[in-house]
Formats: sequence, C-alpha cells, structure tokens
Amino acid sequence: MEVKKFLQKISTSSGVSGAEDEVAEIISSEFAKYSHKVCRDSLGNVLALKKGYEQAEKPLKVMIAAHMDEIGLMVSKIEEGGFLRVSPIGGIDPRSLLNQEVTVHGRRDFSGVIGAKSPHILEPEEIEKGIKIDKLYIDLGFNEDKVKENVAVGDMITIKREFINLANDWVAGKALDDRAGVAVVLKFMQELQKIKHLADVYAVATVQEEVGVRGALVSAFGVAPQIGIAVDVTHGDMPGVAAYKTSEIGKGTVITTGPNFHPLIYKKLGEIAEEYGIPCQKDTASGPTGTDARALQISREGIATGLVSIPLRYMHTSVETLSFSDIKSSARLLAHFVASLQGDFVEELIICY
Repeated sequence: MEVKKFLQKISTSSGVSGAEDEVAEIISSEFAKYSHKVCRDSLGNVLALKKGYEQAEKPLKVMIAAHMDEIGLMVSKIEEGGFLRVSPIGGIDPRSLLNQEVTVHGRRDFSGVIGAKSPHILEPEEIEKGIKIDKLYIDLGFNEDKVKENVAVGDMITIKREFINLANDWVAGKALDDRAGVAVVLKFMQELQKIKHLADVYAVATVQEEVGVRGALVSAFGVAPQIGIAVDVTHGDMPGVAAYKTSEIGKGTVITTGPNFHPLIYKKLGEIAEEYGIPCQKDTASGPTGTDARALQISREGIATGLVSIPLRYMHTSVETLSFSDIKSSARLLAHFVASLQGDFVEELIICY
C-alpha cells in the first residue's frame, strides 16, 4: 500500500490505549508484506521480523518501534436523559474536545457529539473560564433506555475526524501522534527491500505508549535487541511558540541527544544523514523523554537507544499537522542506518574493563 494511503487508513481507525485491535489488524496485514514473520504479543504489540541476509548463530537484533495507540475517552457514567459522562485516556486538553464529533464504541459504533452551551446562555463568569472534562458530556441522540441497551460504562470513545490533505504535501488529522511514526516504520520496511542488511530487524507497533510506554517495555524485553530506535513525533514550529522549543516542519527528520540516548547511536544517525544527504535536524532532551525510547533504554540489561522524530503541530488535538516529506526522510535515515550496522560498531557500544 502507498504509505500516505496507509497513514490515512490508520489515522481514521480506532485504537485508544488498551483497545488497539482495529488499527493493529491493519498494521499487521501491511507489515506482513515486507517481513518474514508477524505476530502480536500478549499485550497487543505488533512485531514484524525481517531477517538479515546472512544468518549468524546470534545475529545482531535491531528494534524500530512506533506506538499505534491514540489518546481518547471512556464512558464513565450514563446520566439521566442518556447523556454520557467521560474520562480521559492519555493526555487530553478538555478545551480541544468542545463541539467535537465522536464515535462511541458500544455494541456497535455510534456517532455522537460533545456539545457546549450556546454563548447566548452562558453566565458572565463562565465566559472567562476554561472547561473541565467532568463538565463535558456526549449526546448520541438516543433516549436513556436506548443508550443503556447499546452503551456500557467502560466503552471506548474516539474523536471522529477525516484525514485532510493540505498544500505542499502536508496532511492533518487525528492520531498522527504516533501513527505517522508507524507510517515511517512501514516506509522504512519498504526501503529495506532495496538494501542489504546484516541485522535482524524487528519493526514494532507498540501499544499503550500514551498511558506509560507499556508496550515498548514489554516488546523490548521479549525481543532483547542490542539497538533500539523509537520513532515518534516532536513539536513542530507554530505561531506563539519559541523556536528553541520546536523543530521546523518540512525541513527533515529530527534526531535527539541527551541522557535517554546512547551517544554513539546519535552520532551514527547524524553521520548517515550527512553521508546520504538526508534532511536532518537536531534536538536535545535533558531527561527521560515521553516516548518509547524511555522504556527501550532500560529494558533488560539496557539497550543502546536512539530517537527519530517527525515535527508535528497541534499535538494531542484532532488536527495534528505535519509534512509528508519528513516521513520519507525519517524512513530513509533508518534504512541506511540499519544497512550500515556492522560488528565493529556494535562492539563500540559495550565497554568492558
């Protein structure tokens, strides 16, 4: 499948943290076309293995991980009149939820809306205040009995948003954090079809990143790679945000240095980008990142970890925006990085006295 169509399909699919089955099926099917084996572990991670062209007794293992879960909501109570109260799953800003269309995943999928008081009937003190999530509710248009027949406390809710093609190969939609990263992994696997690589490559779409990088922790323990690269989004440039806090959209992939990352992985990624003329930006993180890299680094006895990111505007909203060119450059960087890995580089990662 063409990668942009794949991104559109997974962006508009459902996969709230802890309930990723729908999007996982799509990803599993597509990853299978470019790998020797695909499976799902007990937590729900999708793991695709593409073997290296020379099989050693103990081959070098590289794990490339992007999370497939999305932030969302869960039904917390059915109120009188059939209105649904909700609880957040992941980091949702309640301001972004007002007047959104949603899909409630009950006995079947139901369309609903998160309404708000008309400005005509707001009290003066309400106009100046934000709104808390416990004041929001979903209206399905059903009466209370009909709602209770079809919806239960604990049912998942996703924002309903079409995938939008903008000018200059830019796109917008929901869940691009981090299904854009999953699209990078697919494009990376397609690139690997043209390149010889010694390492066994594990392409992993992880679950439950938005609620504590749980999928990456479990899958990294199971795979036990020597090298792990997380693929995620980072804050793109936008009005009102200082330039030093963002990376430029459309100017290439982003690699990050800091204590969460192995310095030789960061250095090697930079060298590969320069060698192959791949647009690349650099960033820093002074502590553990909010990405799967946090779990990769400390799994088992420790994994030499890196991070490749796509600049993205309006993170954790339903109109996340990015340039498709940055997906392509991220995938190229990862493919050439994996192809460059030899035994001598891996030996440098481990210092023995």
